Amino acid sequence: MSRILYVEDFPDNAALVSKVLGARGHEVLHAPDAETGLQMARDLQPDLILLDLGLPDADGQTLAGWLRREPALANTPIVAVTAWPEETAARMVKVYGCSGYISKPINVAKFADQIAVYLR
Repeated sequence: MSRILYVEDFPDNAALVSKVLGARGHEVLHAPDAETGLQMARDLQPDLILLDLGLPDADGQTLAGWLRREPALANTPIVAVTAWPEETAARMVKVYGCSGYISKPINVAKFADQIAVYLR
């Protein structure tokens, strides 16, 4: 199926997403911070990048900007996975070139279908 990079600083969140998407046959790679996420995205060319907006080293919006400046990643969908208020998240994803967002906590029953929209 698809290769998905999840940039998330909380290991429990990353493990849950990996379990849910892995059950659907996706390969889920995890980066714990923005710097690692940028390097992994460059090296591995994922089909989709899931991005927490509150990272410890650089915020998710900054990372989204860096990713959009990478020619090989310019068309890779980036989806924010965030606990931010819906109105704020909607504004931020537009400003930083994200393809969309999914609210935390994720709905385990719907999550794989929510991200499938971005993998077409």
